[in-house]
Amino acid sequence: MKNFLHFLGFDEAKHKVRTELMAGLTTFLTMSYILAVNPLILGDAGMDKGAVFTATVVAGAIATLVMAFYARLPFALSSGMGLNAFFAYTLVLVMGFSWQQALAAVFIEGIIFILLTVFRVREAIVNSIPLNLRYAISVGIGLFIAFIGLRNGGIIVQSDATVTTLAPWTAKSVLAIGGVILGCVLMALKVRGALFYTIIAMTLIGIPFGLTQIPEGFSILSLPASIEPVAFHLDFSRFLSLDIEYYIVVFTLVFMDLFDTLGTLIGTSTSAGMVDKNGRIHGLNRALMADAIGTTVGALAGTSTVTTFVESTTGIAAGGRTGLTSFTVAILFVVALFFSPFFLMIPAAATTSALVLVGVLMIRTITKIDFADITEAFPCFVTILMMPFTASIAEGIVLGMLSYVLVKLCTGRHRDLSIAMYILAVFFVLKYVAPLL
Repeated sequence: MKNFLHFLGFDEAKHKVRTELMAGLTTFLTMSYILAVNPLILGDAGMDKGAVFTATVVAGAIATLVMAFYARLPFALSSGMGLNAFFAYTLVLVMGFSWQQALAAVFIEGIIFILLTVFRVREAIVNSIPLNLRYAISVGIGLFIAFIGLRNGGIIVQSDATVTTLAPWTAKSVLAIGGVILGCVLMALKVRGALFYTIIAMTLIGIPFGLTQIPEGFSILSLPASIEPVAFHLDFSRFLSLDIEYYIVVFTLVFMDLFDTLGTLIGTSTSAGMVDKNGRIHGLNRALMADAIGTTVGALAGTSTVTTFVESTTGIAAGGRTGLTSFTVAILFVVALFFSPFFLMIPAAATTSALVLVGVLMIRTITKIDFADITEAFPCFVTILMMPFTASIAEGIVLGMLSYVLVKLCTGRHRDLSIAMYILAVFFVLKYVAPLL
């Protein structure tokens, strides 16, 4: 037993088994909403929901096990919010890629991320992107996720006059609004697993209103749904045809995943005192490798980009400091695999709370943007505005970075631009010019 715990970075003189186990349970309960939300979002892209549920569990469990044994850190991973929305609503429904082509893009991104981690070039990429734009991207994704939640919950609907408008009151919208309020209250009261409990409560309340459909012969326990409908269905045709738009998509996935993971790891580790005197996180490169492997395996299994969950902060706050915490989360993922009937009967309105409140958490970085400098504020505004308005995270990033380069050049502040920003700007211009040629 001691040898096993040693492989997880556990030191009996510093850590307690019970504390690490409870930390793992806390993290799992806090992030388990993804098991309900991810099949619904990827299901909108035409993927089999049962198979996606299994793929989500498999990818999350494998990535978290790599985090436990290789990085020995208390972080958990699964299909990332925002990244799954980008996959379904931007790549498939807006840009017209098939979900098989989108999975291939995720797989390529994972391979690139592995290479970036092996050759330790992530710092150069991070430093090339202006800090304010990084904050703006998080805010824009938060708004986009919340927009999806409001739409799925029937709170807002399409309007010929105003594009979108508040929907008439229905049982579905009332359930969704009630979930958002309940989730907010539970989070304010610091209830561990607030989003998970809210989804369960709304699912149960939805039964008498016909919103939660209980299939005939329903059993809360069952064998996992087959992963075959989505596993290994990758289509590389757009990549092999040298499609510039597809390459930009791959870059965008790398960019989003890289900053999402780094932001979570650095922010969480710093607040928990898990850094050395120079501010470095022990095992950061290994943690990034766990993320990269998770994304690659996840694409093969049939799910969107896997990333480190910010909800890991709840387990760390509960005392988790070693890989035993993440190992516990991985085991709980496997256990959840046998409860797929319950997760798959959860209605879209019940998950509105998770989408909206995760959006609230992501939008907090807006306070870090320098709005006093218009050359910084305007590109950030473009980034934030265009994500929900174009229903595309990629367009928000591209237009935000292009406006940043243009504004800086036109105001004589070219020194604020890195060489990488010039290269990216040319690449992005080609995205819009190429279809005209």
